[in-house]
Amino acid sequence: MSTASLTDRLAEVWADFEDRLTRVPVLERLAEGTVTLHDYQRLLFNLRQQVVDGSPWISRAASNFDIPHFELRAAAIRHAEEEHRDYLMIERDYVAIGGSLEELRAGRKNVGSEALSGYMFTYADRPNPTGLLGAMFIIEGLGARRAAGWAARFQEVLGLADAQVRFMTYHQEADAQHTGGLETILESGMLTDDDADEVVRCAEVVARLYALQLEELDR
Repeated sequence: MSTASLTDRLAEVWADFEDRLTRVPVLERLAEGTVTLHDYQRLLFNLRQQVVDGSPWISRAASNFDIPHFELRAAAIRHAEEEHRDYLMIERDYVAIGGSLEELRAGRKNVGSEALSGYMFTYADRPNPTGLLGAMFIIEGLGARRAAGWAARFQEVLGLADAQVRFMTYHQEADAQHTGGLETILESGMLTDDDADEVVRCAEVVARLYALQLEELDR
C-alpha cells in the first residue's frame, strides 16, 4: 500500500477527476457560456437513466456487509433510503424545461452509464464491498462541490427558474451532509490497509466511468 494517507490519495483521484471534467464537451460549453437548453435537456435525460439505479446498488451493497461491518451496513441502508427518490427530481426538472416524461422514462443508458451501473452492481455483490466508499466519495463529492455551481451557471446562461434546476441545487446540501458522514468513516480507523487500497481503486474507476457518462450523452 502507498505510504500516503487515504485522504491524500483520494484527493489526488479527485484532482484528476476535476481535470477530466473540464474537457467534457457539455461542461466546456457551460463554462464558455455557449451551452443551450437542448444541452441541459440532454444532460438531464442521460443522468436520469443512471440515477434511477443509485438506491438499488447501495441497497445491494448493504445486504452484503456482515455483522463485523455493521456500521457500514447501517450507513448504506440510510443512504439508500435518502437517495431512492432522487430520479423524480430529475423528471420534474426535465418536464419543467419542456421535456416529455414519457420519452424520458422510455430512455436508455448511454454507453458510459451502462459501464458505470454495471460496475456498481457487480462491485456491490462482493462480500463486504468497502471499496464502494470510493464510489461515494466521487459521486457525493460531485454533488457537494460542483452541482450547485452548474445549476447557477445554467440559470445564468439560459435564464432558468429555480424550479428547473432543483436536482442540482438540492444535491449541494444533501451531498455535503453525505460527504461529512463519509469522511467520518474514512477517518475512523475501521478500514484496513487492503480496504483503503480498494477504496482508492474504486474511486479511480468510478471517476473515469462518471466522466465517460457525461462525455457520451445519447450514445
